[in-house]
Formats: sequence, C-alpha cells, structure tokens
Amino acid sequence: MSEFRGFIAVEIPICENLLAFHTKLENLHLKMKLVDLKNIHITLKFLGETKIEHIDEIEKIIKNAVQNIQPFSIQLKGTGVFPNSNYIKVVWIGISESSLLSTIAASIDNQLTPLGYKKEKRPFSPHLTIGRIKYLNRKHDLLAVLDSYKDNLFSNVCIDHILLKKSTLTPKGPIYETIREIKL
Repeated sequence: MSEFRGFIAVEIPICENLLAFHTKLENLHLKMKLVDLKNIHITLKFLGETKIEHIDEIEKIIKNAVQNIQPFSIQLKGTGVFPNSNYIKVVWIGISESSLLSTIAASIDNQLTPLGYKKEKRPFSPHLTIGRIKYLNRKHDLLAVLDSYKDNLFSNVCIDHILLKKSTLTPKGPIYETIREIKL
C-alpha cells in the first residue's frame, strides 16, 4: 500500500445528549445514513489519496500548526443542514467557541499545499456530520427534530490532540484508523 485515504481530525467523545439526538434521528426511519457514533469527528482537512511517504511531513505540519496552542474547549451546540433546508444532504451538529479550530485548520491547509494537497475553496465550517441523505422522505419530521435541538448545548469538549486518520471504505461504512496522534 503506497497510498491511503486520509484526513486530519479531532475525535469527539459520545455524550448523553449526542446519543439521544442520534437515537431520535434513527427512530424517524428516514432514508439517511447515520454516522456510526464511534466515527464522530470534526474534520480539519480531508486529504484524499495520501502517500505513505508524506506521513512524517504531515505530522510535522500538524505539530507546527499547534505548536503554541494549549488544550482548549469547544461547545457542541445547535443543529443544521447542508446545503439548506430546501435541499438537505447533510445533518450536522454545530461547533461554537471554534476560533482555535479554524486557526489550526487554516495553518494545516496552507502548509499542505507544497506537498500537492489542494487548498480548500470553501471557508472552514466546523461541524459534526451526523447523517447523510440520499433521498429525503418525511422532511417535515426531520425539520421538527432539528428545530427542537437547534439551540441545544450537547456538551463541552476539551481538544487536546489532533489525529491523522486513515479511512477504509466498506459496504457497511468507513473504518477509521489512527495513523498519528499529535498532542497539544
């Protein structure tokens, strides 16, 4: 294996509120692929095909991006959809207190360009993807659940490390493996 499907992320521990929201969505029986709770994370940078020989350099880039940053807290707060409520493709939980995440993501994005990784075109929008929709049945039911959680504080999360992850796609969903862990 000379390449793997890679991304840089922050893992999020499962809290009671997140589990309850996930279960409520599951019980709607929508045509939605819910993210497995063990795979919940905030993507800082999707790398795509990643060369194994780049692993050490990517680790250095992440270390450089966080070198002056101490562990910090974010809030999992509110819910929403991408791209909009008329055409729903992704259901998410929002992140507040995320300015340091944005700083880290921008630094990583800028430093990866010389290695051949494309710079992000869209601004960084920190969120937890909870589900992906191929075809939306019962849109009204989904919007009602999202509305009931729109101002909900799910939890406070301490960010104290960043991960380089490998994603292996399978028919049952992706399998994630940590390649490197960089502590703040």
